[in-house]
Amino acid sequence: MGKELRLNEFKDLYKVLKKGIPWGLASSPWWDHLLLAGLYWVEEHYINLKTRNVVDKAIKEVVLPPMPDYVTPVYTEQPSKTSTSLPEMRLTAPWYDGGVKGAEPATEASRDL
Repeated sequence: MGKELRLNEFKDLYKVLKKGIPWGLASSPWWDHLLLAGLYWVEEHYINLKTRNVVDKAIKEVVLPPMPDYVTPVYTEQPSKTSTSLPEMRLTAPWYDGGVKGAEPATEASRDL
């Protein structure tokens, strides 16, 4: 399967260069292949460069929301009342709403449990 040019600018350039070749080279098949291969290579690099520039510009224009303040959870450990070898461990955080039975709810919405 042969390579084909994708952009109209390169197709038009290929036609102009193919017609404007002196000394009978325009009818030579090796010249056509060499010309097409060179234009194909330049076109691939042109497309890649243009795509990379557009993507980089779009990335620079993206505005990210500010990062939330990170609050470290609190880890506590106490001797267990039911086991002598395993302590009771708790990991709590300020954003915890107390949705577990027996825990003090932190919001009005979680009091319905």
